[in-house]
Order: sequence, then C-alpha cells, then structure tokens
Amino acid sequence: MTRRLLVAFLAVALTVVAVMSSAAAEPGSWQHVPVPAQVRPQAGLNEAVAFGPDRAWAVGTDAVGREAPGFPLVLRWNGTAWQRQSLPGVGWQGELLSIAATSATAAWAVGRDAAGGPRLLRFDGTSWQESRAPRGVVLTKAVAGGGETWLIGSRDGAQVLLRRDGGGWRDLPVPPGLVYGLHILAPDDAWAAGIGADSGAAVSHWNGKAWQQTIVDGFPRAAVGSVLATSPTEVWAGGTAGFIGGPPGKPIPPLLMRWDGETWSRVAVPTDFGAITSLAPSASGKLGWVSVARSQKWGPPGTYPPLVPGPDFLAWDGQAFTGYDEPAVAGEGESSVLQLAPVPGTETVWAVGRAAGPEGTFAPRILRFG
Repeated sequence: MTRRLLVAFLAVALTVVAVMSSAAAEPGSWQHVPVPAQVRPQAGLNEAVAFGPDRAWAVGTDAVGREAPGFPLVLRWNGTAWQRQSLPGVGWQGELLSIAATSATAAWAVGRDAAGGPRLLRFDGTSWQESRAPRGVVLTKAVAGGGETWLIGSRDGAQVLLRRDGGGWRDLPVPPGLVYGLHILAPDDAWAAGIGADSGAAVSHWNGKAWQQTIVDGFPRAAVGSVLATSPTEVWAGGTAGFIGGPPGKPIPPLLMRWDGETWSRVAVPTDFGAITSLAPSASGKLGWVSVARSQKWGPPGTYPPLVPGPDFLAWDGQAFTGYDEPAVAGEGESSVLQLAPVPGTETVWAVGRAAGPEGTFAPRILRFG
C-alpha cells in the first residue's frame, strides 16, 4: 500500500513538473493593464518612461471631447497599479506630449495648452511642478540619455534643439531637414532620426560639435522617427518607406534600417504595411522590440479586402523577428500608435497609446510584456 502511494505521489509530482515546464517554455504575451478609475473614458496616452519594476510614468490627456481640449494627464506605476498624479498649480487645459527622465527623481514632460502654447513640467522626486518653457519655442518632445536632457521644438517656423545646461536651456545646432526622434548617449554622442533637407529618411550623428547626416532611404515620402544606438557599430532607425500606388488606401510599407559601423542597410520585417513608431532595447542593451502602427499584411490569394492585420509588435532575438499582437480589450478597438518604454535591467516592456473607443471616441491603452 505504501509503495503504491509512493508511486502515485511520484506520478502526480512528475505531471506537475511537466505542466510547469511546459508553461515556462511557452512564449510570453502582451497583457492589458487597466488605467486608474479616476481617468475618464475619453483619454489618451502619448509616451512613457520607466526606471524600475516599481517606477514608471505615462503622460497624455484626459476628458477630451469633440469640442473640449481635455486636461494634462500624468500616471505613475508603483509596482502594483497605475495611479493618477496630482499636478499642483497646473490649471490649464491641454495635453502632455512627451516625457523624459535622467533618473527616478528628475523628469521632464512637454506639452501644449488649448491655445497651442508650450508647456513644460518638471518632477523633482516629490511632485510635478510647472516650469518656464524656453521663450518663443513650441515644444514637441523631450529626450534624455547619458545624463543629458534635450528638447525638440520649433521657433518662428524653424526647428530647434535645446539642451539642459545648468539652470536653463541652450540652443544646439540642428541637422538639415527635420528631426523627429533622438537617442542621446553622451553630450558628444547623439543620434537623430528624421527627414533630410531635400527628401528621404535621414539619420544624423552628433559628435559634440557638428552633425554628420546620412540619407538612409532617398525615396520621396520615406522618413524615420525612432532611432536606437545599441553599440558603436550598431544603430537602428525605424519609420516608413516611400511608396507610390498600391492597394486601396495606399498604405505605406514600414522602414527599418540598420547601421553596422560602416553602411546602412534595410532589414526585412514580417509585415507589409504600417509605420515603425518605437524601438526599445532588451535587458542586454541590444535591440529588443519594434512597435508597428497600423500593421497590415497581404492576405492569401483571393482575400477581399486584400489586406489582413499584421503584428503590432516585433521581438528581435539577434537573428530574426517574432510577431506579437496586442490583446483584445472588451469594449475597445485596436490602438493607433503604441510607444515603448523598457524597464531597465529586465525584459519587461511597457507600451502606451490610445485605442479606438465606442462611437468614434478613443480610450487610453496600457500594455505590458514580461
């Protein structure tokens, strides 16, 4: 009897181990994470930044209506749930567009009020406070890295780049054309993604004194808006390729470029149309994730319409991509744009954006992998 019980126990134990091993071997998936109840349904998120498993921020706008500009929105992840952050002294209506941080106690958020005026918020480790925006500059993005904080904006119709210098902001030279995205490694080592002076997708490198620009795809309408430098001999840039003609709606193919220290080359991705909107590193510092907005693929022969949904996220293992879809959320549609925010030192990645809501509205969307 005792022997039969022992055999039965071992059989159950082996079954449990097998099930656990099988579950551990299954690939992960993106999970939907709810926003705080205080956030009203008609809200959207634009960008996020993370500094650890219990420290992340996301910014956007809340209570936007067809004729209402909404209110600036800041959310914080405390390791368990997202919480809405109070914004003392911020009484204006408008939107926060971008957030960047050099540490868990030093962050900046840029936005615009209902009249289109620039707005700049600063987090000092305790609370968010309004800060004076650079005079005459319309702000669109904040970027931090290598102990640096830069702003992207425009003044009198011309693009400007500003660097935090002491207690103020100092103008930096701007590469030809337009800059949409930055990756800053050091004061004398930064990469910019955008469009060249004439046309075509352009990536520029800053050496502390001047920009050196390369047109990575010269076709008209091609552009890159996200750039990630993973080593001195590996830089990635993502955006959209130029395209003329094509299926109904004329969607544009995604563009992913890779620099090996000498030349730029195009990297094939497992989707035919869409825009690469965000690149994120893995825990090792190499490219880990690519976010694709409005991803579509050609359907099987005879499919009508001819396009089917493509992967929303692409995971890179150093050799090939694996596609992932965003999870379905009850009562909401798909997201339009998802921006990635990796958690340093881990394989966890956040993605924030806005999804289609009922009757032409939209809703905030937060996803997490890992």
